Amino acid sequence: MDIILKTDIAGLGYKNDLVSVKPGYARNYLIPQGFAQLATESNRKILAENLKQVAHKAEKIKTEALNIAEQIGDMVITIAMKTGESGKIFGRVTNTQVSDYLKEKGFDIDRKKITMDDVKFVGDYSATLDLHKEVKHKVAVSVVAEA
Repeated sequence: MDIILKTDIAGLGYKNDLVSVKPGYARNYLIPQGFAQLATESNRKILAENLKQVAHKAEKIKTEALNIAEQIGDMVITIAMKTGESGKIFGRVTNTQVSDYLKEKGFDIDRKKITMDDVKFVGDYSATLDLHKEVKHKVAVSVVAEA
């Protein structure tokens, strides 16, 4: 079943994307929650017109995302965690901690736009920032033992 997404959905697509999903997923979840609408002929025409009008704004937003990625560059995010003797950390390094660190440095990036591997030990890891539909930026995350 073809649908048009009204919001960004991780693993499925971005706003205004035309995607194909199983009918039950669309009828029972996406459409009732307001995340999508059926891709009828009239809705496709409306989407095409809206995309023409939004194209200029989208290019500006993409340029801003590229500028943010360039400003962040090769920044290393250092997070101090309590650790045991073997170097295993207590708790978990979360995308919220990465987001807070970036906010301290002047970059307002939502925690939902950050993905990380599972961090269990002190060391170097990477996080991916989803700045735009076409702009993804990797940053280094260094987990160190708290003094």
